Amino acid sequence: MKRTNLILLALVLLLAILPLVLPLPSGLKAPFSGTDGQGQEAIVAINPDYRPWFEPLWEPPSGEIESLLFALQAALGSGLLGYYLGLRRGQSQARRQARDQVDAGD
Repeated sequence: MKRTNLILLALVLLLAILPLVLPLPSGLKAPFSGTDGQGQEAIVAINPDYRPWFEPLWEPPSGEIESLLFALQAALGSGLLGYYLGLRRGQSQARRQARDQVDAGD
């Protein structure tokens, strides 16, 4: 068991350090640019006269803030999904225990 834990720890450290060591891809201007910005650049390169259908209501001040908001949204969604799945599992177990008690009482 100890060997498995050491391997997992090494993999986690590798995944944490690897993005810091690897250089940015050649076409990437900022480390926090997302696919929206890259897609917009590709569309403008194909059709310079393209105009977006709408503008965002609020533009985050930096790419880091945008990444933070995206991570926060992902964390909240994961938390809600985990809560729902845990709730359903608890309800299912409670029904199963109640059914087993009724069957044992017969």
